[in-house]
Amino acid sequence: MSYSSQPELIIEAGRTEKQYWKDLWRYRELFYFLAWRDILVRYKQTAIGIAWALIRPFMTMVVFTIVFGKLAGLAYKTPTVNYPILVFAAMLPWQFFANALTECSNSLISNANLISKVYFPRLIVPASAVIVSFVDFMVSGIILLALMAWYNFVPDWRIITLPLFILIAFAAAMGAGLWLAALNVKYRDFRYIVPFIVQFGLYISPVGFSSTIVPKHWRLLYSLNPIVGVIDGFRWAILGGEFKLYWPGFSLSLALVALLFASGIWYFRKTERTFADVI
Repeated sequence: MSYSSQPELIIEAGRTEKQYWKDLWRYRELFYFLAWRDILVRYKQTAIGIAWALIRPFMTMVVFTIVFGKLAGLAYKTPTVNYPILVFAAMLPWQFFANALTECSNSLISNANLISKVYFPRLIVPASAVIVSFVDFMVSGIILLALMAWYNFVPDWRIITLPLFILIAFAAAMGAGLWLAALNVKYRDFRYIVPFIVQFGLYISPVGFSSTIVPKHWRLLYSLNPIVGVIDGFRWAILGGEFKLYWPGFSLSLALVALLFASGIWYFRKTERTFADVI
């Protein structure tokens, strides 16, 4: 009797690290689908659609300009730069980072049905959430261009380095997002912790003010907040002129971003195999 027509049962061992990264490319269409779906869901049935990506950072910039610039008098400490541009140059990376944290932390829980049913590299889910936040970041950049036109501000040659700082912001958002996404699967308390982190981080980061007002003997310690280096890098690239980059602090922030990114991938990969059982 011939058994050639019988189906074969192939038992594979756990996928190696090399196979896993190849799978990321193989499942790229799923990555595109998740990102595009989240973009559509975010603005579906809204009255003004994607304009919300412009309204939120613009109104935050207005509030910061009034509170910090006018009432606190910080605008007079940066006379060489129009204060709204100073604020919005920091608002762009901060909003990207904050949105990415929020979206990433909930991404695995929101896709629980998909994760518990089929195999695919789980890293795709938080990565697609970061891409959605990056789309908002690109849209919000229109406001910065409008502010530059309004104040007749022309950036110098340093603007060509901006993609480098965008890449650093992306690494910071991805690293922190992977940590929170993995932790939120096991400890649902993080759904309450993340909004607090975002709210608290806004005020300890140099968004409404320049980090140059921080006393010199505190600058290095202040740079332990990795987003400080990202914001200072954006301002250095966009504002040019007399805005100086504090290189010791920036180097420290850059090292912390690299550590955050690498450790985020490591912890996510370490806990990934348990997601389907725990979620």
